[in-house]
Parts: sequence; C-alpha cells; structure tokens
Amino acid sequence: ELNMVGGDAYKRGGRRPESEEDLGSGGIVEEDSGTLFGFGETNASSSGVDGSSSMAPMGVFRRRVPDKKKATESLDYEIAEHSVYRAEQAKRATWHQYRYLALKWALALVVGVGTATTAFLINLMVENLAGLKFSWTIQAMASSSAGAYFLYMIFNVLLVASSACIVTYFAPQATGSGIPEVKCYLNGIDLPGILLFRTLVGKVVGSVGSVAGGLAVGKEGPLVHTGSCIAALLSQGGSKRVHLSPKWFREFNNDRDRRDLVTCGACAGVAAAFRAPVGGVLFAIEEAASFWRPQLTWRTFFTTAVVSVTIRALMNACKGESDCGFFGGGGFIIFDINDGQSEYWIYELLPVLILGTLGGLLGSSFNYVNGKLTQWRIKYLYKNHHSSRRHVKVIEAMLVAFITSTFQFCLPLAFSCRECDPDIATCPRPAGVHYGNFVKFTCPGDNQYNDLATIFFNTQDDAIRNLLSSEMEQEYSPTALVTFFCFFFVLAVITYGISVPSGLFVPSILCGAAYGRLVGMLMTSITGNAEIKEGTYALLGAASFIAGAMRMTVSMCVIILELTNNLSLLPLVMFVLLVSKAVADLTGILPIYDLHIHIKKIPLLEHSSERYFRHLSASDAKSKTCVQFGRVEKVGFILDVLKSHTHNGFPVVEAHPTDRVTNETSTLLGIVLRNHLLVVLKKKISFMKDPSEVVDPVLAFQYDLTEFTKPISSQGVKLDEIRLTDEEQNMYVDLKQFVNTSTYAVQEDMSLAKVYQLFRGLGLRHLCVVPKATGVLGVITRKDIVPEHVEAQYPEVKHLSRTNSYGKLSRSPSFGSFSKTKDLGDSLIGTP
Repeated sequence: ELNMVGGDAYKRGGRRPESEEDLGSGGIVEEDSGTLFGFGETNASSSGVDGSSSMAPMGVFRRRVPDKKKATESLDYEIAEHSVYRAEQAKRATWHQYRYLALKWALALVVGVGTATTAFLINLMVENLAGLKFSWTIQAMASSSAGAYFLYMIFNVLLVASSACIVTYFAPQATGSGIPEVKCYLNGIDLPGILLFRTLVGKVVGSVGSVAGGLAVGKEGPLVHTGSCIAALLSQGGSKRVHLSPKWFREFNNDRDRRDLVTCGACAGVAAAFRAPVGGVLFAIEEAASFWRPQLTWRTFFTTAVVSVTIRALMNACKGESDCGFFGGGGFIIFDINDGQSEYWIYELLPVLILGTLGGLLGSSFNYVNGKLTQWRIKYLYKNHHSSRRHVKVIEAMLVAFITSTFQFCLPLAFSCRECDPDIATCPRPAGVHYGNFVKFTCPGDNQYNDLATIFFNTQDDAIRNLLSSEMEQEYSPTALVTFFCFFFVLAVITYGISVPSGLFVPSILCGAAYGRLVGMLMTSITGNAEIKEGTYALLGAASFIAGAMRMTVSMCVIILELTNNLSLLPLVMFVLLVSKAVADLTGILPIYDLHIHIKKIPLLEHSSERYFRHLSASDAKSKTCVQFGRVEKVGFILDVLKSHTHNGFPVVEAHPTDRVTNETSTLLGIVLRNHLLVVLKKKISFMKDPSEVVDPVLAFQYDLTEFTKPISSQGVKLDEIRLTDEEQNMYVDLKQFVNTSTYAVQEDMSLAKVYQLFRGLGLRHLCVVPKATGVLGVITRKDIVPEHVEAQYPEVKHLSRTNSYGKLSRSPSFGSFSKTKDLGDSLIGTP
C-alpha cells in the first residue's frame, strides 16, 4: 500500500480526480462563470467565489473544485537527487563552488541596483505627472473653479484608465499590491504569471498611472512585487522572449535558489520604497518569507544596502530645481519625518494606549469591509463573460477615479480658510509650486491657506509629510481631520481591489495619521505642554493603523525609526504597535494580505496547523487512490497516465521476491516528477526495446539538468509537444535514474500536525504515506551526524572536511550542494 498526502498520485486504473494535483487537499475555488486566480485575465478582485458562500470574520471560505485546464502548482524547494543531478554534480570542476557563490552575490547586487533604479524611475514619472497636473489645475483655478475641476478630474481619470487598461488587457497579475502573491510564492506556491516580464512591465507602468492619478493607493506594495519580478527574471536568465545567456544561470536550476533570490527582491522593494535597508530585511522575515536560512540574512542585507546607496546616488543627480523636471523640486521617495518631540512623559502612555486600541479596531474594520466589498465584486460585478468583464473593470477604475477626484477638489471648497503663522515664511505655499505644505487653494487672502486642501488636494506622499509636520500648532482643524479620515477611509476601502496596482502602506499611514493628529491636538490642549508635538501622535497613529490592518510590528517599528531617525520614540512606537496588533488579533479578522489570500483560495500553509490536526493522522489526509509506476514501464503507458491525470508526482515502486525479514514484495524507490517525465519522453534517449536491458550510467551525462527545471510562473515542457510513433510507444524506460531517491515518507499513523510541520518546515511538495514498518535497520542520533564522528567512521572523506580542505569541497550551505572531486567522481553516479 502506498498513498500520498495532498492527492498528488492515484492508483492505476482509478478514476480521474475531481481536484487538481497539489491542490487536492488545498481546495482552490472556482466559479462556473469565472476563472481561477492567475489564469486568463483574472486578478485579485476577480477570483471565483461560490455565490452561496459568505465570508466569516476569520476569512474561512467553503472550498470548491478548481479549473481542470490550468492549476496552481507547488514548488520543489527540496532538490530532486536523481542520476541526472548526480551526473551534473560530477561534471562540475573543483572551482565551481567559487563561481556559484560569486554568482549569488553578483545577482543580489544586480537585483538591488535594478530595483532601486526602477523605484527611482517610478517616482520620477509620478512626480512629473502629478506636478504637471497640479500646475495646470492651479493655473485654471485663477479663471474658473469649475474649469479647474474638470481639468483635474479628466487628468486623473485618463491616468487611471491607462493603468487599468494595461493591467486588465496586458498584465492581469499586476493588479493589487502584489505582496500576497509574493508571499504565496515564498510559501511554495507557483501562481501562474505573477513573476513574468509582462507582469513587471504592467506593475511599473500601472503604478505610475494609479499613483499619479490621485487614487488612495501607494507604490510601496507594488515595489515589493517589482523587486521580486526582477529577481525572478534574473534567476532564470530573463523571459522566454528576452533570454540571456543560459550558461551564467545554469547554477540556479532549482526552486530553492530562485526562492532565495526572490526573497532578496522583496527586501529590495521595501528598502527602495522607504529607504529602510534593515526594515526591508525584517519585512521579509516577518511578513513575506516562509523559509529562512542564516546565509540568506547576509545576502538580503547586502541587497538592501545596495538599494540605499543606489537611490541616494540617483537622488543626488536631481537635487537642482530643474534637473529632473518637477521631481527636482519635490521628489518624494523618502518620507522626510525628522521633526518631533525628543522626549515623552509617563502620562502619555494612556493616549498611546487609546491610539493602539483605535488602530486595532479601525484596521480590522478596514479589512472586514474591504473583504465584503471584494466578495460583492466577485459575486455580482465580475460574473459576466471574460470580454465584458474586462470592460467592467476598466469602467469601475475610471468611476473610482472620478469619485476620488470629486472629493479631493470639492470637499476643500466647503471649508473656510485659516490664517498663517507670521513666523513661517513658507505659509502659504508660493504660487506655481505643486508640492509642500499650507496649500492656498481658493483662499482670497495673501496670508491664508486651506487646511483640508493641504492634505486632500495633494499627492499622497506630500499629504503624509504635511500630516506629520510639526511646523505649526493647530495647523489643521478637528473638523478637517475628521472629514479627511472618514472620506479617505472610504476611498481606500473601495480602491483596494480594482484592477490597478495599489499599495496599502500609504492609505494606512494617512488614515492613522489623521486620527493620531486629533489625539495629539487633544493632548496639547489638555496638558498645555508645548513639548508635545501633534506630528508625533500622527506618526503613532499611522503605526497603529498599519499594525491593525497588516499586523506588522517588528519590521514596521524599524522602518519608522529609520524614517524618523529618532530613537527616543522607540518605546512609544513599540507600545502602540503591540497594543494595536493584540486588539486586531482579538477581533478574529485576518490581516489584509492573508484575507485576500483566503479570498483567492490559495492553499497557503500558515505558521501553525489547526488544533484538530493533532487528532488526525497521515492516513486520514492521504489520497483515496494512488497511481504508481514500476521501475521499468512502457512508454505508451506513461504517456497515457500523463494524459489522463494532471498530477505532478508519481511514486515509483520496484517489485522483488518476498523479503524474508520484512515480508515485503515491493520497495519504494522514490517519486518521479511530471515535468521530468515529459523531458524524458521528449528527448527519447532513454528508451529501451528490451525491459530487461541494463541502463548505462553514462546515459545520465547526456541530459542537461536545466531541462528538468520549470520556468517561474509558467509551464515547462507541455504534453502537446510530445510526438511519439507507435514503435516508440512500445519501448520501455527505466525510471530509477529519474527518481528522487531522497523522497520523504511517513508512516500512516503519524499525526497530521507533524505532517503539516514537515511540509511547512522543509518546503515539501509530495509526501508518501507508507504502512507501518515491520523492521528497524538502526537508529540515528545527534552524535551520529556530527562531522567528527562521521570522519572517524570513514577516514577516506576526512580530507574533504571543511576544516581540513576548505578549498576543495565546502559543506557550507552558502556554497550550495557538494561539488565533484576526483575521489568521489565514481560514487556520484547511481548504479542501476
């Protein structure tokens, strides 16, 4: 008896399963009229959800049958150790380990420079487009407010429409933040299309349109996705159409190395958005990555340091007022938050506690309402045919842009002007300048400004700086702050989910800073302490909302410290983050990214399993039936199985006479992957006429290991590419040379919680469930795998030790797999 956890293999002659390969127990959902997330033009806001299902506060949804044609696949983070892999290891020269290590660091350098340059170009284009928009609008306001409104609205609608068209028709996976998709990839799920070159183009161009178009979105989340796309493309030598020389990238022929580089790209995206290198590394550890190795810490930190240096160099090139257009005067890559109170008092812990509670409740409310709205979009708005659905998405984005522009322009008209502080030379903002504080808007006086227009009729980054400013006491009226929070909260809720690239960091910061500044105003009026700054409480409010919506604590704390350069605020920031996260967790509502992952029905493995997993066993979760290959199989039968089943892994079992000790008549050799079988069938060099023919070990050297590697976010060798004659289908293949001999297997009575930990901790894709063993060969303890003990047992390998011969062969994980030496050359090739 042999079964597999996850429904990945089926018994010979069994019926075709209802669920897809790696999703057999994962349950990705698909509606009849829709498409599965990641296929066609579906995006974050159009994933299929059962019309009769309702979203529980925890984000748990009823599972349904996925699409048969295309399925989300798992990644092989464990290297398949078959004969071709061993042959590749044997062919490598002794200096290979140095080239391998140098390539890792070189690609980390390129990822850092590429992500920083892309972030700079995005900001450059956004600032110039926004500067042009505000300059034209301010000029038009001199003659007609109505004409200025129509100009402002049309400009925004056209920018957002261009972004929506690019995403909807060209790069559907570029929609949304991108952080949930990157998180899923780093968890071991290869969603189709999320890391392709066209997704990168759509993300960059779409971000420019959505941010410059004035939507309640940011570019920080899309920058994480952008950095990951750059890293993914570099790890495999570019895209299919623009492919770089594969010789330089042959080393990255496994998903584990590619995962590490994508992790570097995600860190680079955060570092580029906030210029916070340490915060970028901590973001990946806390939020994005599911697997972490000590060696990865150094490379990610190196990548973020490169990002910081590159952005600083690029910004220095645009220091002048006219060096880079409007960007030279108002570049806003960095949130310049360097003013604020230098100390705090014990009685301030109470308002900070209130801020943390508000942040947890409001952040969770944001997640809940946005999740409900996303479900409504799926159930009613996106239920039409694909072609009409695309038009609906574009029209929806344009409608949101129209509503946003109307609020931004018309609401400040309802507020009276405020008098400037005579001691502030920049109040009001000089005429013709599109950035800065104290926006005059329609105020008639020369010493007046409109407080709501200062934060509403502005770019989102300028609004953040204005809210966190401590230049003037009572700079904003309570009515303006309440109005801004209410309307911007609504705009952020309806905007996240439309078909444009949209980040959530900026909306979260703005919402939190609004009610945080209100609490700061209350504190200054009650205590009369002039040292208490309203901008400091705005910063704490922003931190509380982020912790409530995203549940980020450690990384956000470090990012805030890197932005403010004020260590004295560390206790207050830590306190408000902890309170906000605790309150949000008590509501039972998932973090925003996890919530959308659940809405898309992606089988993400969380950090811990459900409690009831302890009461189930591996036998309870295994597939009902299991198809398995013998060691030698007919080519035609293998082809038929691949046509009738869509699964990506098949156990290979070798029959033999009854063992006297175990009474077994068969032995599990391991698992052979579907894409490996397709390569074997396509190349045809392993076909045999006689099933008893002995396989030449040298045959493994005729394969290229890179052929067995599937491209990221796309398919490898397709079944339609296999062309076999009747004579070839009657030939045989010895599958032992393509079987992963290091396949993991567990006994049928193992706790399902332990099985979950194996999948989550080792990044497994398949796990065989076998009957209880009838005999024991021995026991391995910690002492048995200590290098000194092994070298004492086998003196012939002592000269290969890391301490004795570091230059010849390194066992350090940072160098990757073992390299070939002349002494081990023969043993690296498996015998038939």
